Amino acid sequence: MCSICGFNFKNEKLVRKMVQITKHRGPDQKGFYCSDNISLGQARLSIIDLSEKGRQPIWNEDKSICILCNGEIYNFKELRKELQAKGHRFFSHSDSEVILHLYEEKGEKCVENLNGIFAFVILDKNKDKLFLARDRVGVKPLYYYFDGKKFIFSSEIKAILSHPIKREIDQDALFHYFRLFFVPSPFTLFKDIQKLPPAHYLICRDGKIIIKKYWDIKDLPEIESKEEAMEEIKFLLRDSVKRQLISDRPLGIFLSGGIDSTSILGIASEFISGQVKTYSVGFDIDIERDKYNRDFQFARQTSKHYKTFHHELLISDIDARDNIEKVIWHMEEPVPNPTQIATFLLAKEAKKQVAVVLGGDGGDEIFGGYPRYYYSKLINRFQLLPSFLRKNILPYSLLELIFQKKNLKEKLNTPPGVSRYLLHMGQKAKILSQVLNKKFEGELTKDFLKKYYPENKFKDKLKYLMYLDFSTWLPDESLIRSDKMTMAFGLEERVPILDHRLVELAFRIPTKYKVKGKRNNKWIFQEAMKEYLPSHILGKEKRGWFSPAAKWLRMGLKDFAYEVLSPNYCSETQKYFNFPQIRKILDNHISKKEYNLDLIWSLLTFQIWYKSFIKSPAT
Repeated sequence: MCSICGFNFKNEKLVRKMVQITKHRGPDQKGFYCSDNISLGQARLSIIDLSEKGRQPIWNEDKSICILCNGEIYNFKELRKELQAKGHRFFSHSDSEVILHLYEEKGEKCVENLNGIFAFVILDKNKDKLFLARDRVGVKPLYYYFDGKKFIFSSEIKAILSHPIKREIDQDALFHYFRLFFVPSPFTLFKDIQKLPPAHYLICRDGKIIIKKYWDIKDLPEIESKEEAMEEIKFLLRDSVKRQLISDRPLGIFLSGGIDSTSILGIASEFISGQVKTYSVGFDIDIERDKYNRDFQFARQTSKHYKTFHHELLISDIDARDNIEKVIWHMEEPVPNPTQIATFLLAKEAKKQVAVVLGGDGGDEIFGGYPRYYYSKLINRFQLLPSFLRKNILPYSLLELIFQKKNLKEKLNTPPGVSRYLLHMGQKAKILSQVLNKKFEGELTKDFLKKYYPENKFKDKLKYLMYLDFSTWLPDESLIRSDKMTMAFGLEERVPILDHRLVELAFRIPTKYKVKGKRNNKWIFQEAMKEYLPSHILGKEKRGWFSPAAKWLRMGLKDFAYEVLSPNYCSETQKYFNFPQIRKILDNHISKKEYNLDLIWSLLTFQIWYKSFIKSPAT
C-alpha cells in the first residue's frame, strides 16, 4: 500500500511536498520521477518485495513506461508466469510490476485481468499519456483536479491542496452530504476536486481527460440451487482469503464479533501455521452489560474458540474528544460516523505488531445483512394490498403504537427504488430545512441517484437496494473510513469478502436465500460458513456496530460540542447554518428530550472539517 501523486508539469519541489503530506500512507520508501511535462511521486508501504527493487516508479525494459501503484494484486503470481512465458522480463518481485507488463500486452484492458485492490497511474511515454485506474469495488481512493490545463492527482485530497487551488465548497455535494451523511462519487465537498469512481479508469492526454467504466454488476440469470450457491460461496471465499494472506510483513485480523470477520478468521486459521493475531475494540463504559460492547464480548469468545493471540482496546469519551480532529484531518471527506474514531485507534494499536490486517467489510451489502432489507421486503409485501385499503382503511396510529415505529404510513407507502433507499438512509429533508440557511433541495440527491443508478437495472426490488448500497454507501462511506483510518498509520486492510468474483456471485443469488426473516438476514452466507461459526455466533440477530457517541455528547464531549456548534467557532459557516436552531437541537439531545445524534455529529464533523480544510490556508 502507498500514496501516489503527480501532475502534468514539472515541479520537483511540489511533488516532494505532496509525498511528504501523505507519508503516513507509505512510511517505508519514497520515489520520484520528473521530466519536462510530468512529475510523479510515491510514499511506499512495503508489503510484497521489501527490497530496493520494489521502490517506485517501476519501469519496463526500455524505460518507456512506468507505474506507481497503491494497493495489492492478489493474482500477480499467475499473471507473472503468463507474462514471462510471453517474453517479459521482470526487475523485481513486486506485484505492481505485473500491472506494468500486463499494460504492455493489453493496454487499458489490463484492469480486467486484475484481482485486487488498487489505484495506480501508468506513464506511457510512447503515447504521451497518463493512464489511471481504480479497483472494481473502490477499496483504494483516487482523487483528481483538472481545469482544462493542469491535471493533478493523488491518493489523498490534502496533497492536491498543496497546489494553489481555490478552496470552495461544491453546493450540490453539500446537500448530498447532509442528506446521505457521505458524498457520493464522483463528487467531493471541494468544488474543483473529484474522485475517480470505483471500476473506472481515466486517460489524460493532449490536454483532455477521458473517463470510462470498465466493470459493473449485471442482472444475470440467478442460481436456483441453494446447495450450488453455498458451495460457490465457500470455494470463492476460501480462495480469496488464501490469496490475501500473501504478505512479506506480519499480518493480523480485525475481529468484530460478527459473522463476516469470524468466517474470515476461521478460514485463515486453516492456512496460517501458528497463532493468528486478532484485534478488537470496545468502549470503556459498562463492558459486561452495555449494548455497545456486545460484539466486543462475542469477539472475545471467538478468539478463545480459535485460540488466537487476541488484542483488545477500550476507548472512552475522552479518547473520542482528544482524537476527533485528527480523525477528520485524515478522513478529508467528512463522513460523520463516530465509529471511525474506534477504527483509528485500533489501527494505531495493531500497527505496533502487524503491517496488514484482514477485515470483514462488504458482507452485509452483498448478502443482505442489514435490517433495512428485511423491512423493505415487508413493505414490498404490504404494497401488494389494494391501494384503497392501504391508504384509507388501515389504522396507522394503532400500528405505530404496536410496532413502535414513527411515520409508519409514509414508510409503508414509499415506492421501491431510490425513494425507498432514501427512506432508510441519511437525514430527512424536514429537519435539514430547519438547520440549513440555504434552501434545501430535497430532490437533488434523488435525481442524482436515479441518473447514475437507473431503477430498472434489476427486476428484483430488494436486489436493487443492495446494488445502491454496494455502489454508494459501501465505497463512499464504509470503505473510505476503513482506508483512511488504517492508512493513517501505514496499515493495510484487505477485504476478502469483496473479491469481485464473490461480488458477482452474490448478485446472482436470489434475495429469498439472503433475507429470510428478522433474525435470518444473510441466511445463505451463514449456511455456507456454518463450519467456521461458533455456537455463540450462529443465529444471532444482526446488531450492527455502533459507538456510544450519543452518551459521549452528554459526557466528555459535551463542552467540546457546544464550542464547535457555536457561531463563533468558525464565523465563515454562519452563512450555511441556523445556529440558534442547532443550539436548541443540541440542548434537547443533552437533556434527553430528543435523540439527535446523527444530525449533531454531521454538523460537528462539518464544522471541524471546514475549519481544517476550507478556512485554513495550510494542510
